[in-house]
Amino acid sequence: MMAHPALPILRAPPPARPDAFSTFNPALFERVLDEGVSPDHMARSAVVAERMCALRVGGEFWRDEGWERFTPAPRLGRSLGEVLAAALISATTYRDPFTGQPITAEAYVEQLGFWRAAMDEVRSIACCVGMSAWKRERIADFFRIGNRLPAFRRSARGAVRVAKARKGGIAVWSTRMPSGLERLAAAASVPLFRVEDGFVRSRGLGSGMLPPASIIMDGTGIYYDPTGPSDLERILAETEFDAPTLARARRLIDLLVARDITKYAAGHAPLTLPPRDGRRRILVPGQVADDLSVRLGGSEVRDNLDLLTRVRVANPEAFVVYRPHPDVDAGHRLGAIPDAVARGQADLVQRGGSMAGLIGEVDEVHTLTSLAGFEALLRGKRVVTHGLPFYAGWGLTEDNAAGRAIVLRRSTKLTIEALVAGTLLVYSHYIDPVTRLRCGPETLIERLGDRSVWQPSILMRGRRIQGWLRGRLVRLAQSRDADRRQ
Repeated sequence: MMAHPALPILRAPPPARPDAFSTFNPALFERVLDEGVSPDHMARSAVVAERMCALRVGGEFWRDEGWERFTPAPRLGRSLGEVLAAALISATTYRDPFTGQPITAEAYVEQLGFWRAAMDEVRSIACCVGMSAWKRERIADFFRIGNRLPAFRRSARGAVRVAKARKGGIAVWSTRMPSGLERLAAAASVPLFRVEDGFVRSRGLGSGMLPPASIIMDGTGIYYDPTGPSDLERILAETEFDAPTLARARRLIDLLVARDITKYAAGHAPLTLPPRDGRRRILVPGQVADDLSVRLGGSEVRDNLDLLTRVRVANPEAFVVYRPHPDVDAGHRLGAIPDAVARGQADLVQRGGSMAGLIGEVDEVHTLTSLAGFEALLRGKRVVTHGLPFYAGWGLTEDNAAGRAIVLRRSTKLTIEALVAGTLLVYSHYIDPVTRLRCGPETLIERLGDRSVWQPSILMRGRRIQGWLRGRLVRLAQSRDADRRQ
């Protein structure tokens, strides 16, 4: 009886168990070698072994990540190729990590290659700073390299010290950057990567302390700051996407639209819009007043009421729908407009129902920098930007004069498929909230459809109550102020 060191050969990376999705049968392995390996399995094994080498996965190719090395034991009368074929193809079964369905060894090695590439993308991150405690476990999974996790620090000096010692870079939450971090990192020649929520994030609000299932990481700038370049802007301006990538982007668009997926939601909840009366329907999505995308990319528009007023003045005959931002409406962030004031410019202040469903019921979206504009482009709607969002300037939106000086550098004209490929396939990173393993956006979309995955924790329930109370108090104070002004 021969030994079977480190089998199965194709094993999953942490945090999964090594044998989580591949099961080796020692008795079958012995029987196949006794009876002879089939020519088909020999041929398939050769292909799998070649891909293992190319993708640097499985067996010794995981060695630098701290996992055991597989060395096939010799067997009298059997070649190394036969032993490999018996171990890889004949005696091991494989399951899709995200669906649990049986898959081939060929498909599984490609999945391992995806994980290897995902790890390589974040390999330079040694330390994280500016990360809220409630999201640190999720962030650690994004930046995990095998069994090695990034360090977390609170101060700029501490982060730079750790990063320099580990010869790596720092990932910082873009809106929580410690004072002096940029200066200290530059002086120590430590790379800095800004991190933010992704564009398809979760089924629920980040302000409600639900960890993100998608992030972006930018080593140049940040996508919502139009005053300087970013990795996303470079990707969109310089990448010539091949036909398979564009086809995948089109399928992703169709999936997002069919499932009514937006940044924080999935599914089509009922809406309360009145019947159409022949007027154009314009949606104006509210935004968080102190959000950096508003402060940096808001151009000449001061706030939500200013935007709403400008839209009304420019479109006096239209039916204007104002949608308060969910974080603001939940009482977590600034930017609320009293309903009585909003109704002075809008025909309807709309709450409830999904943003995807609302976009489907209007003809146009007029926005400052809201992601709702991007989501409207996916659904073929006319989008007018009054600020400088990342999706403006590529020939897909109608951009106001105030923003043209900056968006002129975005001279490339994109298709919606190219915009989605760059934004959702290349720039964004995703994690499966069930297995805690890196995944593609399609897998996350499937998880968004399962409500059981997104059940609120005790901390999140407390946050909701806190936000509800704060929102009630803010709206009451605004209502009183409005009454006094009248």
